[in-house]
Amino acid sequence: MKQHIMKFSSYVKIGLVSLIVFACNKEYLDPQKAVPEEVFNSPSGLTAVVTGLQRVYTFERASSMYNVVTANGFVTKELLLVNPGNVAEGQLNAGGSTLDGTNTIITGLWASSNKIIFDADRVIVNAEKLNDKNYASGLIAYATIFKAIALGDLAMYWDHVPDGNGVNVGFITSEAGFNRAIADIDKALTLIAANPMSSTFLSAIPAGIDIVSMLNALKARYALYVGNNALALSTANAIDLTKKSTFNFDAITLNPIFQTATATNNVYQPVDSTLGLPVGLQPEFADQRVSFYTTINPTIAPRFRIKGFAVAANTSFPVYLTGEITLTKAEAYARQGDLVNGLAELNKVVTKTALTDPFGVGAALPPIASVASQQELLDLIYKHRCIELYMSGLKLIDMRRFGRPVTEMKRALFPYPFSERDNNPNTPPDPAF
Repeated sequence: MKQHIMKFSSYVKIGLVSLIVFACNKEYLDPQKAVPEEVFNSPSGLTAVVTGLQRVYTFERASSMYNVVTANGFVTKELLLVNPGNVAEGQLNAGGSTLDGTNTIITGLWASSNKIIFDADRVIVNAEKLNDKNYASGLIAYATIFKAIALGDLAMYWDHVPDGNGVNVGFITSEAGFNRAIADIDKALTLIAANPMSSTFLSAIPAGIDIVSMLNALKARYALYVGNNALALSTANAIDLTKKSTFNFDAITLNPIFQTATATNNVYQPVDSTLGLPVGLQPEFADQRVSFYTTINPTIAPRFRIKGFAVAANTSFPVYLTGEITLTKAEAYARQGDLVNGLAELNKVVTKTALTDPFGVGAALPPIASVASQQELLDLIYKHRCIELYMSGLKLIDMRRFGRPVTEMKRALFPYPFSERDNNPNTPPDPAF
């Protein structure tokens, strides 16, 4: 197998027209190409690369952001395919054996994730050599965010993930991948506690992400995914829920979901007001999150349309929702047998109004009076995770974690891209479903 950084250019057609702006010096880097070695030798060059990680993750239809929301949405029945002529989306919509290693969306997600991990590692290694330790800690923390997101994306959708970069790289389990991300986050948090990030660095990166809160949010998420409920709870409790972390867009760099799906009505839309949930778990009629995430077109099919965090070209997209953190607490309590505190945390989400939520996501429902068992509480937490985190890319792993029937999904895990299998003899067998 060729190194992931080299493969990225050859099998992901990003089609970037605009390039990454490097801080105030207006130096440009093309994320479709391997980054020159000399870029990693200075704070300014490292800043250009670390800023580019966000660009790779969010830019246009080939981005990880689009691919995560789209792939997850189809296989979990959140989305309605509008035009079957969109071949990759059509394969995801069909699911099962129709979805194979030729699919450009899952291949793109695999490639961009490995690209991000590769460059983030290079930033981290070279930042450690800088004399300005406060600037270096910012670089390392910011790079760790995107490395952790990319590693988490791989671990959410494949049962094994690459064990680093290189020729004929080996693989580790997805659980080991999540734990590796947690370990990297811990290193970054320890570093920035010892060497507070410099204001010079913070002013050089895109606005939108609160670095400490973001690191802890990812740590809590992945701890929950591996069943470390105590760690998930303690980490979630440390997060300031008034802070927001978002990918921001403007008239030049457009929200990729809006650009591809919302604006065109030619790719996909929400399935309907059920948000893809089965009978018994569907949103209540009065649940205001349905009208937050969807809108109605009374004259042109399909009737339900995308709203929420892809309603306009410049709509910011949350990297995590405050509701996710509260639901993490609810689940961590519930899985440890504390139904009282678990229900109390769940009711914070159930009763939350749009005005009291930093992102404007509110159900505004009456509180759930009681639950008869741990399983009933977990079912309710699953339901409200699916509604609260609609079109976030997080539903498929929840379906597996909560033991949902395979009839509710079109695929439980993704096949490995042929571009990986053809170049790496260590590629694991594809999961059966």
